[in-house]
Amino acid sequence: MTDPSRLPKATVTAAAALTAAGVLAAGGALATGSSTAYDPPVDIELTFVDHIDADMPEQDVFVERAGQTGVWRATPGDRDLSAPVFASAEPQRHDPFDPTANGPYPKGQALGFTLGEWLEAEGHGTYACADGEGQVDITFTGLVPDGVYTMWNFYMASPPTDPFIGTYDIPFGSRDGAESVFHADSDGEARFTRTITPCLQMSGEHLMAGLAIAWHSDGQVYGVDPGAFGYNSHVHLFLGLPPRAGL
Repeated sequence: MTDPSRLPKATVTAAAALTAAGVLAAGGALATGSSTAYDPPVDIELTFVDHIDADMPEQDVFVERAGQTGVWRATPGDRDLSAPVFASAEPQRHDPFDPTANGPYPKGQALGFTLGEWLEAEGHGTYACADGEGQVDITFTGLVPDGVYTMWNFYMASPPTDPFIGTYDIPFGSRDGAESVFHADSDGEARFTRTITPCLQMSGEHLMAGLAIAWHSDGQVYGVDPGAFGYNSHVHLFLGLPPRAGL
C-alpha cells in the first residue's frame, strides 16, 4: 500500500488513487468536515482512473463467466474487453480489498456496452484553491453517451480498515447535491467546472480524501445519496487528493 505522505503534491496519479481506494460505499461510517478552517493555496493537476487502472476490481459493473452462475465484478484478470457488462439485480456494498467479494451476484439488466467501452473513460483537469475559494475544471471523455453523472467528494480511513467499513460521501458543491450533477453528450464527453466555498479538504494523517464520478443507469439522481451501488449507481472514475500542506 502506498504511503500517502510520499505522494506527489503537484499531480494526482493512479498511485494516489490506489491508496485512496477510489470507492464510494453507501452507509460509510467515517465522518469529517468538508474543509479546514484555514485553506492554504493549492494548484494541482487531476487525473482520474478506473478501478482496473488501480489494480482493483470494478465495483459496480459485472461480467458473466463461462460455466458459472450469476455475474462477477470485472477484475484486472478479465481480458475479454468485448464482454457485455451488467448491473446487479440487487445493490452491492463496495469492498475492493476482499478478493472473495467479487461474486457471484444476481444478474441485473444489461447496461448496453462492453467492458472495453466502460474502461475507455478518462478525466483530466485542474483544481486550485486561493483565498478560501476552490475551482475545478475537468474534461471527461469515453463516458456513457448521454449519461447522467454525479461528482462526489469521498473520505476513507488511511490505511483502510480491515474489514473495510466503507467511505463517507459528500456531493460535490452544494450540500443538496444540485451542483454535483452533470451530463455526458452523445459522444460521451463532458466538462465539469465549478467554483466552491470553502475549498476541498486535502488528505490528512488518518483520512484520505478523493473525488469520484458515478454514472446513474436509471437516469435519476438522488440528491445527497449516490444511489444503489451496482444496481443503478456505478462509480466510473476516481482519484485521491494529495496530503494537505505541512504533512
